[in-house]
Amino acid sequence: MATWKPDPSFYPSPRLAAKAPPETIAYVAMFDPERKQPDAIAVVDVDPASPRYASIVGKVAMPHAGDELHHFGWNACSSCLCPNAPHPHMERRYLVVPGLRSSRIYILDTKPDPLKPFLTKVIEPETLAERTGYSRPHTVHCGPGGIYVTALGNAEGKGPGGIAMLDAQSFDPLGRWEVERGPQYFAYDGWWHLGYDTLVTSEWGTPDMVEDGLVADILLGARYGRRLHFWDFTRRRHLQEIDFGEEYQLVFELRPAHDPTRAYGFVNCVISLKDLSSSIWTWYRDKDKWAVRKVIEIPAEAADPDQLPPMLKGFKAVPPLVSDIDLSMDDRFLYVSCWGTGDLLQYDVSDPFAPKLTGKVRIGGIVSRATHPGAKNGALNGGPQMVEVSRDGRRIYFTNSLYGAVDPQFYPEGIDGWMVKLDAAPEGGLSFDPKFFIDWPKSHRPHQVRLQGGDCSSDSYCYP
Repeated sequence: MATWKPDPSFYPSPRLAAKAPPETIAYVAMFDPERKQPDAIAVVDVDPASPRYASIVGKVAMPHAGDELHHFGWNACSSCLCPNAPHPHMERRYLVVPGLRSSRIYILDTKPDPLKPFLTKVIEPETLAERTGYSRPHTVHCGPGGIYVTALGNAEGKGPGGIAMLDAQSFDPLGRWEVERGPQYFAYDGWWHLGYDTLVTSEWGTPDMVEDGLVADILLGARYGRRLHFWDFTRRRHLQEIDFGEEYQLVFELRPAHDPTRAYGFVNCVISLKDLSSSIWTWYRDKDKWAVRKVIEIPAEAADPDQLPPMLKGFKAVPPLVSDIDLSMDDRFLYVSCWGTGDLLQYDVSDPFAPKLTGKVRIGGIVSRATHPGAKNGALNGGPQMVEVSRDGRRIYFTNSLYGAVDPQFYPEGIDGWMVKLDAAPEGGLSFDPKFFIDWPKSHRPHQVRLQGGDCSSDSYCYP
């Protein structure tokens, strides 16, 4: 008699996921900023025992040019083990890859050979728009009930943005997730607290506000996203909005605690209009409502205007531009990417209201152009951007491109792509792996990283 078993990369709790075997492969989205050659998913060897360690060992190119592959994810994850929406016989097998500019979604099969994923389905923009009312898919999360895809725009490329649902097995678009949207209009990221039946969304702007880069009038007029939205997950209804205030622009990446008994999470604000600082905020349950508190402020650094891009010369400072964050599986360490200054910061957030800086490296940066022990040429540009943490918390990977239209606003000479890995000490502290520096092919720039078997921003859990 045959017996079905859950995918071995599904874990009921983050505690067990942290004991998973180390990853040997990373999948990395790469895009052509000129939009002339097709984008691709690169396969990177991250096994230190391999002769091809720290190199691109394969790639699968998309059939079109100009997609701008962005925040892709797995079709299924550990939430398949949840008692309220069990799907224990799903496989973590397919990569769901959105084209942020084209509105196409690609489905890649990583089985039978994880080193050679292949394209198995394309969801065309017309199909996505007709079935869900959305365009410009941005971030993919697998969760209870299917695949959740946040989208920046409506079918016409305006607003409101929101969440489109895909069927977890056929990948057919099912429809829009929201039943009652309330005041929510902008979209960016979306994630959840399964133990509290709450979904959270953040904000950027509609496609016409972002596709040509950051628009100074919109930014200085405080008209980009600055709110969090809290939703009843099961009933799909808007419950609460928190406005961070006009000073704070671009409230982006959501990192809820992995432990489902903890009702808090972290979100980054990219820039303050008052002093160009970046900030990290904790959202938390306060009696019967949700609340936020600023827990980290990272100041801008004074700089010679001659070393600054036109956009910053008048400010005589380099903003940190915190553009991504990631939370370790045990909820102890928060990793913070400062794309402007070139810092990757590690904070001990055991107390989510009193973070302590425990590690720091610098690489790239608008002014510092800091190098890497494994780089063949000295000055590097770009800075820490998309960051991903291994399930055991010992390895941190990141790449250096933010978004095709924004990169040249801060790095006018064009970004030379790279990917690096840091080693994290168990009690805190960071160091470069001197053997892991990938000088990215000049035709493309690297973006999102996903680790084989899951990582710290791929799964949600129902048990502590």
